[in-house]
Amino acid sequence: MTRKIYSFEIMKIPNNTIRSAANYFTSELSNLYDKSELQQLLHLTFLHYFGFTKLDFMTNDKKLLSESDLLKIIYAVKGLKKNKPLAYILGEWEFYGISLKVNEHTLIPRPETEELIQLIINENKHQKSIKILDIGTGSGCIALALKKHLPQATVTAWDISEEALKIAKENAIKNSLAISFHQIDILSDKHTNSSEKFDVIVSNPPYITHAEKSLMQENVLNYEPHLALFVEDNNPFLFYETISDFALQHLSAKGKLYFELNEKYGKEVKHLLSSKEFNEVEIVQDINGKERIIKCSIK
Repeated sequence: MTRKIYSFEIMKIPNNTIRSAANYFTSELSNLYDKSELQQLLHLTFLHYFGFTKLDFMTNDKKLLSESDLLKIIYAVKGLKKNKPLAYILGEWEFYGISLKVNEHTLIPRPETEELIQLIINENKHQKSIKILDIGTGSGCIALALKKHLPQATVTAWDISEEALKIAKENAIKNSLAISFHQIDILSDKHTNSSEKFDVIVSNPPYITHAEKSLMQENVLNYEPHLALFVEDNNPFLFYETISDFALQHLSAKGKLYFELNEKYGKEVKHLLSSKEFNEVEIVQDINGKERIIKCSIK
């Protein structure tokens, strides 16, 4: 049955040129995505599968594709019609200059997380050596980007999910970056016996309350891992509280703590950190003027 469906879809493409395949892609999805988003999806898909750039569409769009190539486009279109994120369809995503494998066990890295990375790099690049801990690493995007751009760093990454850690380890191997991964639940007390100190602790923790589900895009809600997204409505600051308490015990002198934020709760998290007597508690706005990052240091 699947083969017949794919054969029917191939019949909708008049010939095997890149241009015909691109026209099929846009015509099938034009009712679901606006023009600019659709063009972005098109270019990312063709770049991933065929190395085909935007310039190629203007200069080389008569290049012929094989039937197996056309099937890749048909498969991508079918996934996008179901609101499946393109990153999961392609199986990888670019983040801060590195290529990451992603699947339903890992969040798709976001642009605002790249801004968090840039901030940490800018503030710590002059240190000759530095120990970094990434809590809730997921695909490993934060840990790997920091290790690549701070090669002098010793980077450790924790996550509760065995499946996510498997992907993170594959990404470390893929990018030839040495990270120490551990399956640890920060909410348990099993890590408290550790006496290890870090110069930087960073986390993009679960911070979306269940009450906010109705505001979320369908493709995120239906496909991305809820374990990495949601926190209970009655305790939205659970991870900030727990991780900051951990940081007080495990940051070195003048060590720094960085969080990604739910933009709704910047003031509350700032108050929480200030009440624990962290120094220089500062909310940092992202490129869109939203309060998405908070940082502080230990006395």
